[in-house]
This record gives sequence, C-alpha cells and structure tokens, in this order.
Amino acid sequence: MQLTQITSRLMAILLCVAAVSPFQAGAADKFPVRPVQLIIPFAPGDTDSMLRPITDRMGEFLDQPVVMSYKPGAGGAIGAALVASSKPDGYTVVGTSAGSIVVAPLANKDLKYTLESFTPVASISAGGFLFVVKSDSPFKSLADLANYSKQNPGKISYSSSGSLGITHLLAEILSKEAALEWNHIPYQGGGPAIAALLGGHVDFSSTAIGSSQTNIKAEKLRALAVIEDARLKVLPDVPTLKELGYQLGSPALYGILVPKGTPQEVVDTLYGAVKKVFDKYGDQISEALTTIGAEPKLLGPVAYSEYLKAQSALFAGAVKAASK
Repeated sequence: MQLTQITSRLMAILLCVAAVSPFQAGAADKFPVRPVQLIIPFAPGDTDSMLRPITDRMGEFLDQPVVMSYKPGAGGAIGAALVASSKPDGYTVVGTSAGSIVVAPLANKDLKYTLESFTPVASISAGGFLFVVKSDSPFKSLADLANYSKQNPGKISYSSSGSLGITHLLAEILSKEAALEWNHIPYQGGGPAIAALLGGHVDFSSTAIGSSQTNIKAEKLRALAVIEDARLKVLPDVPTLKELGYQLGSPALYGILVPKGTPQEVVDTLYGAVKKVFDKYGDQISEALTTIGAEPKLLGPVAYSEYLKAQSALFAGAVKAASK
C-alpha cells in the first residue's frame, strides 16, 4: 500500500513538472534576459552620436539595457569582425555605417567577414557626405573647382578620412565620372582630414557631415556639394551632385546589425524596440540628430538590407579602380 502511494505521488510530481517545464523553458528562452552589447567599431564622437538618441532608449522596450562598447581600429574592421564572429543570439550587435561592413571587406580581402556575415536589423539615422573648402577658398562652387582641375590636372589635392574609405572612394568615383585628376591625401579619421584642410595643406576635403558641421556653422568651411540623393535639411542651400549634373549619390545611413544566423524572432524583437522608440520619441530624436547635422531614417530589416546591397554594388568598382 505504501509503495502504491509513493508511486502515485511520484507520478503526480512528474505530471506537474511536465506541465510546468514548457512554460519555464519558454520564459528562459525569451530574448533578452541580459544586457545587449552594442559594438561601435570607431572611436567616440561620430558614429555613436548618430545612434545614441535611439539605442539609449531601446532598453525601455527590451526590459534590458543596450550598452555601447567601443572597438575602433582598421577602418571599423576590428569591431565589425568581432560581431561577425560572435554567437548569433542577439546579445552582440554592431552599430555602424556602410564603411565597416561594406567598404572594409571590399578593400581588404584578408578580412574574415563580408556583408553576408551580418543580418541587418534597422537603419536609424542619415548623415551625409559632402565636399568642402575653406571659407576663403577661391572655389565658390563645384563648377569652379572642376574647371580649375581640368585646366590644371594634378594640381588639386584633397583629404579624406582614410585610404579606400568611403570619403576617399566617393571622391574617386566623381573624379572618374568628371574626368578630373586629383591628388588624394589620406588621414586617420575625419577630424584630421578637416584639420588638414583648415591648415591649408589640401584644397578641399571629402567628408562626412559629422566631421565638418561645426566648422561649417562657424563659417570656417564652405560646402560645395552634397553627395546625397537629396539636399540635407541642415544645409538646404547646398546642391546635390545630381542637381549639378553628375550621377553619383550615396545616402549615408547608420544602423544596427547582428551576426548571420541570429533567429528571426530575435531580429524582430530588436527591430520592434527600435520602432517603438521612434514612435514614442520621434520629436526628441529628430531634435538631437539635427544638432549634429543628421536626421532620423528608419528602415526595417528588408529595406536596410537592400540599401546595403546597393552600397556594395556602388563601391565594388570604386575599390577596384582605386587599388590599381
């Protein structure tokens, strides 16, 4: 009789465990259950400022904080490679522009990752690339610069944030389209490239808005053209290259990506948090980004992926040409 009672009690316990454990397992698997690490593959001051107004608020909707961690170096390749090789569980995310995930692997075949090593989650903001000169430059327009370049081939020099980086390649694409001969002087970052221009060491700079906006507002620099599909809201009087008759346009989007193989439900959860931040804090986000010359730009996983593929197609040929 006692054995029967013991057996009955064991069976009851097992039935309870079987009934409860699926719910417990589901709770344990719910993403996220710990902080999400957001890798910024550049030094503080540019890329992070394009993302922080949104990513700092994602924790409200994830119930876990999103913590920035800086892993700069090699044109963003060090931080991007770290994320590409991370466990695809959504807890390690990269926040960047196309520079580190599109251009870097195109320019350096020795890197252990490509664009296909990532799953895009969302674009978050749009900056802008542009050509700038000193405010006292004799070149008042891009036409002035182009005309002088044609009459004096090889005498114009420009700075960029690094060899085979986006700003270098954009200038090379335009020089080929317009049949212009320019001398490229690469620097280690957008700040040094602008400093070289202000110091009179180069004639113009191919730059990102984040590196030049302060000096443009202070009237130390003058923007000649925006390398975008549309004019920048913070520089409404500066024409795009397409308005000036050129084909080149390259929207500068900043966003977040996870390693390839991350479960779709995790990608959806991360994107959902981004979307909720935009829905609730849209005005504050716009105000914060405007101060650095940027604006909100939300694209979901599919649209963001298509943008990155288009960037890859644009820069593949430019890398090949500039590497010769």
